[in-house]
Amino acid sequence: MSDSKPIRIALIDDHALVRDGVKSLLSAIPHFEVVAQAESGAEALELLQSTEIDLLLIDIGLKDMNGLELTRKLCALYPGIKILILSMYDNQEYVRTSISAGAFGYVLKNAPSQELIAAIEAIVAGGIFYSPEVARKLASNIRKDDELTPREIQVLSMIAKGLNNKEMARELDISVRTVETYRLSIRRKLNIDKPAALMKYALEHGLISI
Repeated sequence: MSDSKPIRIALIDDHALVRDGVKSLLSAIPHFEVVAQAESGAEALELLQSTEIDLLLIDIGLKDMNGLELTRKLCALYPGIKILILSMYDNQEYVRTSISAGAFGYVLKNAPSQELIAAIEAIVAGGIFYSPEVARKLASNIRKDDELTPREIQVLSMIAKGLNNKEMARELDISVRTVETYRLSIRRKLNIDKPAALMKYALEHGLISI
């Protein structure tokens, strides 16, 4: 990334070995800085009061509360906070709940290191990111909706996969400008602008099921 200011990251996981491993990985990236760690939801809530953080990596299994419950609490207290779920569980309900709670992504712990790095960069930049296994489930069983055309639903499924405009254009064999037009149409029809909010709406209204 060109910005010289590092991305400040907090690790929330109840296993010290996991935190140490992730910290070692992320600390090797020049524009990443792990500024805080916590092993419980209570500690995470406390550190947010005194530490400036750009993104939290949260595990689902914590000592005192579910990581998804923590995500919901954090998003209520700090609207717009960037949260990425890092979990060993490829569970449909967990993914669905993480989106509803306000997380911007879901990466599996067995994912390649480059995938985690890409997820952090995408989310801090304002996007969303899901491990390929998770994205395939998000994009499966697309159902038609009266408001969206078949092509718009197809574009919506690709948004769920985390594809950017160039990648969608290449996949659909259309121009980037046309992809932008479809995305604008989707946002206007659903009256939603943020990618994470769009994903939440799509799940809740049956456009995408996992």
